[in-house]
Order: sequence, then C-alpha cells, then structure tokens
Amino acid sequence: MLQAHDDKTGIKPEPLVITRNFAAPRALVFKAWSSAEHMKRWFCPECYTVPEAEIDFRPGGVCAICMRSPEGQDFWSRGEYIEIAPPDRLVFSGTVAVGGSPKFSTRTTVTFEDDGAGTRMSVHQAYEIFDEAFLFAVEGASEGWRTTLDKLEREVARIQAEGSVVHATFSIERIYDASPARVFHALSDQAVKARWFTGVDGYTVLECDMDVRPGGRERVKGRWASGVVATFDASYFDVVPNRRLVYAYEMQLDERKISVSLATMELKPEGAGTRLVMTEQGAFLDGYDDAGGREHGTGFMLDRLGASLKD
Repeated sequence: MLQAHDDKTGIKPEPLVITRNFAAPRALVFKAWSSAEHMKRWFCPECYTVPEAEIDFRPGGVCAICMRSPEGQDFWSRGEYIEIAPPDRLVFSGTVAVGGSPKFSTRTTVTFEDDGAGTRMSVHQAYEIFDEAFLFAVEGASEGWRTTLDKLEREVARIQAEGSVVHATFSIERIYDASPARVFHALSDQAVKARWFTGVDGYTVLECDMDVRPGGRERVKGRWASGVVATFDASYFDVVPNRRLVYAYEMQLDERKISVSLATMELKPEGAGTRLVMTEQGAFLDGYDDAGGREHGTGFMLDRLGASLKD
C-alpha cells in the first residue's frame, strides 16, 4: 500500500521487514555492520558491488555507501547513524540522490536477538519516495535484501574463519536458600542437573552423559530450534564435595569449536544457605567475540539452578 503525501514529504510505501538466522553470536553478526571494510563485501544485492563506502560508526556519524549496478551505474546512499547499541540494535538513515536531486530515502532498524547458540537478526526498513520512477527500488527490496543477507552470511563465515583468539574472564555470585550439600548435589548429579541445565525452551537434548570426579567427563549435546547443534564437552580436574568443582570445557556450534574455558564453582556457607561463586576464564576462537554473552548465559543458568532448588 502506498500513502500519498504532498511534494515535500513524498510517497511512503509499506515498510519492509525481513529476518535471518545466523549460526554465530550477536556480537559477531553485529560486527559485520560496523566498518566500511565489512560493508563493502556484502551490503548490496546479488550482481551489484560496493566500490566505495564511508562509515563513521557512531551516533551522528556518516553512513555513505555506493552500490554499482551490473551496467556500471553508481547509486550513492548518504545518511547517518541514529542509534548504535551493540550487540542489540542499530538504526541508520540513507538518501539516494541522482544529479543532486533526492529520489528516495530509507530508515533502517536492525535488531539482534539470541536464538539458542546463534542469532536472529531482523531488518525493518521504512521508505519515502520523492520520484515515482524509483518505486522499483522499493518493489524489489524484498528480493534485494534476500540476496544481500546471503552475502552477509558469507561475510559472517569469513570473519569466523579469520583465526583470532579473544580472552575474557568473569565472576558471578548467587546466594541460594539451600545447604552447600544440596547445591553440590544439583551440580553433580546427572538427573538433578538435567532439570535446570538442559530443560530450556527451543532446545532438544541429543546426548547427555556426566561423571563428576577428578578425570571424569561431562558431555551435553543439543539442537536449538534454529537447527544449530551446540555441544558442551567438559573434563573435571578438582572435585571437593560440597565445596568446589574445577573443570575445563569446550563449546562447539555444529562442527566449529568456538571456545575453551577453565571454570571454578566455589560453595560457601551463607547463614542457612549457600553462596556460590562461579569464575570462568575463556578463550573465544576464530571470530567468536563473546562480548559478554557467555557471562549473561551463565547467569541465566545459575538463576535456573536457584529456581530448581525451590522445588
């Protein structure tokens, strides 16, 4: 549906909304939007190229991108960044002009949500047409964005394959109204741990095995609703009943190893309950820039542990 306005405001077609799932964390998908180097590799439909781009990635900064058609005609979109909230949300504007005359403008909002071990990205693009001859650009936007996001998938895969290591350390504390013995049991008994560690909406357990002792292993493998298979593979090094667990674990998404971590769980009496201190030192591999996602996810799981202790 088109909404007609006066010459000053132009025509406003219905906005476009498109979503795509990526087998990569939000921070990495967000990163692919953050520089001219990245945008030149993917921000155009199939058969188009981006020979030039000026990206000043900050609120108020320039967002200028040149798309070159298969016939060699250049279309510049010039705008600015309105909102940048990594890795959650991105808003920017753009106006396409020919010979100094504006033809249409866009306002693009991109959101990034955790989807299991991956990312669900949504694009909302609103339009204002100043020259009806350029309605074709909006009419073909859905297919154009589909092939553009195909290119984005390839760019995300390229970033993942760069071969980097990002180090991060975090510590989380929780106080539970349960004895150290009961909390330790919830951490070390397979049946009890399954109630809070794997029973998450949208997640199907494919494999689960647990042997909590020095030299023992724990392996949990499951498929998220997006189809991504996540594998947690741990080895226990120090087990002091009711007091401490020390283990190393690696995480995989499908066949790709994304991180290796050393984790310590300490249990300390706190009145009639227990203070749990969880410390993790992680190495995030080959483009998997965690940006706090592991800490957030661990905190979520420890809250689920707390809820299970109330049952």
